[in-house]
Amino acid sequence: MDATHKFVCQDDLANPLAAMAVQVSCILVISHFFHILLKALGQPGPIAQILAGLVLGPSGLCNIKKVKHYFLPASAAQYYEMFGFFCRILFMFLFGLEVDIAFIRRNLRVVCILACGGASVGAIFGLVSSFFLREYFLEKSLGKANYVIAMMLFVAYSATPVVNRLAAELRFATSDIGRLAVSSALVTELTCLLIFNFMILCTSGKMVGNAFLILVGLVLVLVAFRYMATWLNKRISNHKYLRNPEVFIILSILIATSMLIELANFNSIIACFLAGMAFPKEGKTARTLLHKLTYSVHNFVLPIYFGYIGFQFDGTYFSNMSNILIVLVLVLLCICSKIGGVLAVCHYLKIPFSEGVFLAFVLNLKGHADLLFIGTAAKKLFEWTPMAYNLLVMTVVISTVISGPMVAILMKKEYQLFAHTHTTLSTELEKPENELRVLGCVYGPRQVNAILSVIATLRGPQTSPIMPYLAHLIELQKKRRTNVSYHELEDDEMSDEEEYGGNDVVEIHRAVDAFTVETSILINIIKTVSTLAGLYEDVCTAAEDLRTTIILLPFHKHQRIDGKMEIGKQAVRTTNQKILRHAPSTVGIIVEKGLAGSLGFSQLTRVDTVQHVATLFFGGPDDREAIAWSTRIANHTKINLTVIRFLPTELSNTRNMKVDSEKGNNDIEVFMALSSLEMGNDIDNSFLNDFYNGFVASGKVGYVEKYVNNGTETVAALRDIGDLYTLFIVGRGGRGHSPLTTQMSDWEECPELGTVGDLLASSDFNVNGSILVVQQHRHTKKEDLIDD
Repeated sequence: MDATHKFVCQDDLANPLAAMAVQVSCILVISHFFHILLKALGQPGPIAQILAGLVLGPSGLCNIKKVKHYFLPASAAQYYEMFGFFCRILFMFLFGLEVDIAFIRRNLRVVCILACGGASVGAIFGLVSSFFLREYFLEKSLGKANYVIAMMLFVAYSATPVVNRLAAELRFATSDIGRLAVSSALVTELTCLLIFNFMILCTSGKMVGNAFLILVGLVLVLVAFRYMATWLNKRISNHKYLRNPEVFIILSILIATSMLIELANFNSIIACFLAGMAFPKEGKTARTLLHKLTYSVHNFVLPIYFGYIGFQFDGTYFSNMSNILIVLVLVLLCICSKIGGVLAVCHYLKIPFSEGVFLAFVLNLKGHADLLFIGTAAKKLFEWTPMAYNLLVMTVVISTVISGPMVAILMKKEYQLFAHTHTTLSTELEKPENELRVLGCVYGPRQVNAILSVIATLRGPQTSPIMPYLAHLIELQKKRRTNVSYHELEDDEMSDEEEYGGNDVVEIHRAVDAFTVETSILINIIKTVSTLAGLYEDVCTAAEDLRTTIILLPFHKHQRIDGKMEIGKQAVRTTNQKILRHAPSTVGIIVEKGLAGSLGFSQLTRVDTVQHVATLFFGGPDDREAIAWSTRIANHTKINLTVIRFLPTELSNTRNMKVDSEKGNNDIEVFMALSSLEMGNDIDNSFLNDFYNGFVASGKVGYVEKYVNNGTETVAALRDIGDLYTLFIVGRGGRGHSPLTTQMSDWEECPELGTVGDLLASSDFNVNGSILVVQQHRHTKKEDLIDD
């Protein structure tokens, strides 16, 4: 806060800024070197950046007098603090934009209990330690109560930026345990900051009025951001991102608001986070801010911020044994309080012991607002002794340097905690409340509507959580033309920025924004640029990192106006085949077909009419997975779903005889059990019985049985229903040598669609609806992922 006051009053501006610029450059270079060394050992980036600060700080190069004179001029402290202030504004605003509020809302009880468990025990330990360390840390007898509370907050605190960055580096941010850890750290941090600001408010009665004005001003800024985002989203529709001046205006308002809050002697971290959290997530305004801030914050701001934490570590204080003991005791108190508190609440919540230990070390990461509790922000509350700040900073650094590697070690040891397990829907037939993660892939605007329509129907009930991603797959060209003027570029080379994707990106963004407005489903857009031969690897890697249950792919053919199917890029077909072979989750391929000029399944969100959908069941794991998809699709308000089961004709007489023998028994469940005897394998029968009793008996889904003898009769039956439905859902294969599909593969053109899917997608087969082909996840070994 003092830095905000003094920043505009410094006389020797050049030297401190030059020293800070050299420091920043050295931290980035040295941290990159450490990151290369530690990455081989599985250690995260923040640890390397803190170590880089240690090398440059008073414990390292600054022991040299000339280096210290240049790196640590007398007037530099305020500039470093001001630089940290700007860093906090940017990464807390970005974290607010990225935070998963829906997950916190669904798991609010568990998150709050975890946060309170670790923080409350830490607060008790901090309370006890404050009495023993008072003569070492407290300069004057004034402000004893504030000193005690500050020590409690220091031990209880968890640093959300460090946790968030560590989760991204070690790739556990999308796992359930990782999201729980990040959310618990966020609740802990916000609670500690609220208590700290309340302490400041209570020190002076005059600040109550300032607090009220700040609160009103913050609400006005949040409302202004909402209206500004809505207005900017509608401007210049042919651009995929906002212009730099518009981004500058938004960030200037954010920084100005934060500086006013700091000038009023309050902390602006919560305000920046709330500004990001309340900012509208749909449209190109939020997309631009994420695009602009993510790279700069993750690659420059946070490494420098973490490096600055290590830079403050002064090892010269370790020359005194009492100082060593104080730091050692504080580090043990921080670690033991988190382990004890978190394990206690994990036992209450019935969370496994191994997950509890992992959560404890994650929540012990420090290095953000705790520096405010012990820094200049606390000067108005009480006065630290000269060595107190340095000893507490060393505690922060050592505690984080211990906890970070421990998290990495626990991840390696307990790999199954973070394994991608939700790879199919058929195992979750009765759990529509579980979050569904979907990765849709498109090569251009042509396939967007069909993919988005499938995502809309897969959401299931309106209350069911869904996390959809849309990957724009872009071919990496061997050579791009850069020596021509803008007006000489071809259509696919024109763009408002020098990036891959061209104007296709604008059309995809426009379609996604319209979809979000109509359905309130927020789509996370990612871009993958690779050679066509390597695209499948990027898709499979993204699906594994994002832990998606479903991958949606477009078919390589599209329908012409005369109804015939025309081949696009053959490489798209090859990519689809490789993804089907190596996918870490269930895969669906959508084939767009329909009557020319009619609004079919691809225009689901644009029409008010009910779409009739049929799920074809022949048997096998893929067809069971298709039924599992149907249980979610049937809950959509615009979908009327019918399951059509194909059975051998000879079983019809057997079924009728058994039903007649049970005359007078109207129990639906018994009826289904009798009619399913000796029809297919036991797994199919059991699965369909559960489905029937849960969805058909309640009237949500229609059920029809068709009896055929061979593939010829199956084709005839499919022709009869070809114009009755706008979407056909069918499994790709896994039926073995079924007599119902014999001889159908003789004219197979696209094996990736399976026997039935290929028939329905054929130009010679008169079907007026789209086809969704489903393949259940195949469990493959790592060595099987080598491209042929």
